[in-house]
Amino acid sequence: MLPMPTTCPATVPHAAPAPDELALATMRDLPALPAAVLELLRLVRRDDIETGTLAAKISLDPALTAKTLRLANSSFYGVPRHVTSVSDATVVLGLRTVRTLVTTAVLASSFEPPACEGFDFPGFWQHAVSAAVSAKLIATAVGADGDAAFTAALLHDVGQLVLATGFSARFAQVLALRSDSEIELVEAEQALLGIDHAALGALLAERWHFPREIVEAIGHHHAPTQIGNAIKLVHIVYVAGTLAHLLGIGKRSAQAMPAACNEVWTGMDLPVDLWDEIAAQTEQQAQAICAALLA
Repeated sequence: MLPMPTTCPATVPHAAPAPDELALATMRDLPALPAAVLELLRLVRRDDIETGTLAAKISLDPALTAKTLRLANSSFYGVPRHVTSVSDATVVLGLRTVRTLVTTAVLASSFEPPACEGFDFPGFWQHAVSAAVSAKLIATAVGADGDAAFTAALLHDVGQLVLATGFSARFAQVLALRSDSEIELVEAEQALLGIDHAALGALLAERWHFPREIVEAIGHHHAPTQIGNAIKLVHIVYVAGTLAHLLGIGKRSAQAMPAACNEVWTGMDLPVDLWDEIAAQTEQQAQAICAALLA
């Protein structure tokens, strides 16, 4: 998630197709969410949703019920008794946590592991969950919508799944170029495909009828265009993705924050010491969610 370089490799092994060509092909093949999933996501996003209503809906899905109970009974929450019902789980977890859990579970289950050489499917979702947890914490700190931040960060790299699933051979070449040349992923994508995963992710979020600010955050998460006082969701997602990336390579301290990320962070009027606090909370919460939902 680090800011992408401004230079491109001098030569690439394959000519890139015109962006329009790949975009049109991708739009034809973009996965559609099942009606039941769309309904559940709409229900979760409602501000007036009641705990009992959401619990009843979750209980209709055995897999989602099992994941909810697994999270409620995880050591992270330290509940003294075993939670056996979704209703009790919503009390233990709280409505906001259940909403993020449902969002994660239904979106993660919408994709099968792609047969794409070099693509780490479990690692992809672990990073996505870390970014989502971090984004929600950052949003809370700046007084923004935590649920929107969670969803946008969870999906910020979803275009990679589109490429790994629908263009597995070409995306494997992209991943190989990135590894061999040590360039950023978006740079390798542009070089070989003429389009990048951020743009494709925005297309998918648009097809799934997510709010415009979420579509924008996904489409521009590698290059937030405005840093000043007007804090946007894209800034939160950009910083959250960077933080999750650093946690993934074992770096938690604010001292590891890249300069471009630090500029966005300070532009949101956040103190430097808050970075370490959010990093620690992200690590703990993301581990609990991944253990419950992605095991």
